Amino acid sequence: MSQPRSTGFLLTSPWILTFLLFWAFPVVYSLYMGFTDYRLLVEGYRWVGWENYRQLLSDPDFISSLKNTFIFVLGTIPVTTVIALALALLVNRQFKGRSLFRSAFFLPSITSMVVIALIFTSLYQRGGYVALLAEMVGQDPPVHGFLYDSGTALYSIMAMDVWMAVGYYMLIFLAGLKAIPDELYEAAEISGASSTRQFFSITLPLLRPVALFILVINCIKSFQVFVEVFVMTGGTFDTSTAVFFIFQEGLTGAFQIGYASAAAYVLFVLIAAFSALQFVLMRRRTGAW
Repeated sequence: MSQPRSTGFLLTSPWILTFLLFWAFPVVYSLYMGFTDYRLLVEGYRWVGWENYRQLLSDPDFISSLKNTFIFVLGTIPVTTVIALALALLVNRQFKGRSLFRSAFFLPSITSMVVIALIFTSLYQRGGYVALLAEMVGQDPPVHGFLYDSGTALYSIMAMDVWMAVGYYMLIFLAGLKAIPDELYEAAEISGASSTRQFFSITLPLLRPVALFILVINCIKSFQVFVEVFVMTGGTFDTSTAVFFIFQEGLTGAFQIGYASAAAYVLFVLIAAFSALQFVLMRRRTGAW
């Protein structure tokens, strides 16, 4: 091995060892555990093959958690993306205090999720500010609070997640807008194109790669929603999600690591499938990049 190559390997070896020890090995070992009945506090385990996966498909708790996860994903991603794009278009204009608005919109996305979840738990409680606002517009809030009602608990968490995430995706859209050459808009204005026409003919087509990136990372994040549920409801009132189910099965109760590992790989396959689907749909609309 040449000196430059050996030096490079030596310099990157801490990262490589960390990757192998804390990422690659757990991923492979979890795949193996998914085919066993391993329990954390029980000595020994046996190979059960596909039994864990068959059991998951008939487990009402797992099916319910998947349903809630899909509701969360399909309910938050479009709203978050549209609001983030609208905010990016707004703060991309020249006006006084623009930097202040950019910072204000972005601030929630860098604040601790636990802190925000605790704040919104207080806002959603019986007699809280959200309940008062609902009464002001003539709506009857849930008797025990928004997080203690199966009809509103999950949607309340989704609303909080949208509020927290839009600032981050706004910043990404803003970077995409800055990359669009001004000459295109100047040529469109000379041709007599309206602002609406410019948006649909220039802005949106050139923002599609950025939008795809946002959709993919938002999809992965939304499928892995956990902290909000853990802090705000503890999975009660029909708010359990796939990751929360994995946490309950693997790290509480009977500590069924094998069963939880199988559930984790089902979630992994779903995330990969949704991400691939988004790539395929976007490629069909824009052609090969």
